[in-house]
Amino acid sequence: MNLWSEFLTIALVHLLAVASPGPDFAMVLRQSIISGRRSAIYTSLGIGGGILVHVCYSLLGLGLIISQSVVLFSLIKLVGAAYLLYVGWRSLQARPAQSSSISSSAAVSISAAQALRLGFLTNVLNPKATLFFLALFSLVISPQTPLWAQVGYGVYMALATGVWFSLLAIFLTRPQVRAFFCRFGHWAERLMGGVLIALGIKLALASRQ
Repeated sequence: MNLWSEFLTIALVHLLAVASPGPDFAMVLRQSIISGRRSAIYTSLGIGGGILVHVCYSLLGLGLIISQSVVLFSLIKLVGAAYLLYVGWRSLQARPAQSSSISSSAAVSISAAQALRLGFLTNVLNPKATLFFLALFSLVISPQTPLWAQVGYGVYMALATGVWFSLLAIFLTRPQVRAFFCRFGHWAERLMGGVLIALGIKLALASRQ
């Protein structure tokens, strides 16, 4: 019964965290607009896979080391910020497309492997996710919780994250919704590029608190 109560607490905290706007949300939105449903779903699955990395090092105790090391934390923070800035800059360079080729060309603009990598790196290189999982495993999950249960929590969070963003991608790529975004064409991509750059700058200036 204690494990069940602990799981419900984790599920609620995780839901609130994953539903809040951030780099993961912005990246799925960007992919939904410019690359279509298939790419956005693969990006969502990559984000879910990134969760497993955070879970693994949290179980090994490496999350505490990272959070306490100014050098390691700063390195991860700057690499993550640089990655978001790079993707954002690429989006700002978007050029107008012919109206007849918007949907067809966008759908093949990125491969499944590239979309997976995009989502995976976006999540893994976010130091705020490191602090979130460190807090989760040190404050919410009891030290007496069996290892198998902690691993189960991690697998659940990875699957729930992938499903959440996949559902978001499906919604954003519905014909009516996508048609709305396509009216803006390259401006929509440039807008998301600006959002990603803003998130990258915010991440670069973030502290460990």
